[in-house]
Amino acid sequence: MTTFVDRVELHVAAGNGGHGCASVHREKFKPLGGPDGGNGGEGGSVVLTVDSQVTTLLEYHHSPKRKATNGKPGAGGHRTGADGEDLVLLVPDGTVVLDRKGNVLADLVGHGTTFVAAQGGRGGLGNAALASARRKAPGFALLGEPGEARDIVMELKSVADVALVGYPSAGKSSLISVLSAAKPKIADYPFTTLIPNLGVVTAGETVYTIADVPGLIPGASQGRGLGLEFLRHVERCSVLVHVLDCATLEPGRDPLTDLETIEAELAEYGGLDDRPRLVALNKVDVPDGQDIADLTRASLEERGYRVFEVSAASRKGLRELSFAMAGIVAEARAAKPVEESTRIVLRPKAVDDAGFTITEEDGAYHIRGVKPERWVRQTDFNNDEAVGYLADRLARLGVEEQLWKIGAHEGDTVVIGPEENAVVFDWEPTMAAGAEMLGRRGEDHRFESPRPAVDRRREKQKGRDAAEAEFLAFEALSSGRQAAIEGDDDEDY
Repeated sequence: MTTFVDRVELHVAAGNGGHGCASVHREKFKPLGGPDGGNGGEGGSVVLTVDSQVTTLLEYHHSPKRKATNGKPGAGGHRTGADGEDLVLLVPDGTVVLDRKGNVLADLVGHGTTFVAAQGGRGGLGNAALASARRKAPGFALLGEPGEARDIVMELKSVADVALVGYPSAGKSSLISVLSAAKPKIADYPFTTLIPNLGVVTAGETVYTIADVPGLIPGASQGRGLGLEFLRHVERCSVLVHVLDCATLEPGRDPLTDLETIEAELAEYGGLDDRPRLVALNKVDVPDGQDIADLTRASLEERGYRVFEVSAASRKGLRELSFAMAGIVAEARAAKPVEESTRIVLRPKAVDDAGFTITEEDGAYHIRGVKPERWVRQTDFNNDEAVGYLADRLARLGVEEQLWKIGAHEGDTVVIGPEENAVVFDWEPTMAAGAEMLGRRGEDHRFESPRPAVDRRREKQKGRDAAEAEFLAFEALSSGRQAAIEGDDDEDY
């Protein structure tokens, strides 16, 4: 049974961020020494890394679920939780990463190339980090964000310069064994090769890799034989070499028919029309092999092919074939655009980008955006102060104002986040600016009737005096229940 696997479906899950800690420093003669809750640690990420020593995806075929470690929660005494360790998955050179819909996420070519398949969650802020000049002792901390989880598909496409294509038992593995130091399995029966074989060939100053594609028979592009499993391995090749058997004893087969059949399968697979072709008439050392090659050569040259008569046993024509392949490979390499040095691309935020969008769907207002969704994930809804803090953040972002503009009314359904993990609540606009209300969150002066300016000034002064007295009493009790005001420096967290 073969141990080669070149396509797997993998479920990867990054680690969750650790929760922040809500703690108050206490020691002798200092019962309330201020908030000292530490931040949570970052969750570990799942990272794919190319390793030239890895040649198959077999390991992930047997273990298709991989998860990184979680970050540790913060602790009192300003102790930050430990970060989770990244999970590094080693993959072969030439691995293509796709999502479940077939969209390409990454094409990993070159030793050491990396791709973050799942990003670890952020650690939550502790109450020490949430403290400010007006919020001296927060009684809450932010939760750690869950790590990213996704299903990905990994496909291996061999990184070779030359691909040998042809019928089973046409002699592809034999050619590789004499052109390079590779030692593929060779036998006198079809489908001996069950995995693509790679070899390194040196021709003059050019060094290139050569691979054979096993199992090409009529219908291979539709799933017959092994062709559909391995046709993807010719996609990266610069040259296609048709290996035609001049000594086959099967009825109905000859070099020209074999060539037409293989070309039809390549055309059906698609994407290979621009590859240069060479033809190797193999096994000319056996009886009648040279005669068939002589009869076929003229027809192939009329079709525009460069033809080489070769024999893996006697090594006839192999030098000429290897240098011809090297010439095409060198031309293909020279034609590739020179890779520019890494450029830093700046994508400034649009002037009219509010950081969120609101759409009305099925009688509910759906709020989407990186910040609102992240803030919801960070909120402990069992803590009233944390919920109030979320309301204040949303108000400062402009969510309430935008809801008013588009015609939302008190009691309307508001949904924040994606449908599978959304927070749904009834909108109460008077609950939005709790930090400025200082306990009078049920009042909304926008609905009061106009009054003389003198009365309004007196009422404002009374309100300020009452608010100041209320604040001083609130601070004296050291309850740690003060909410945020505008200008906090943790809005982007």
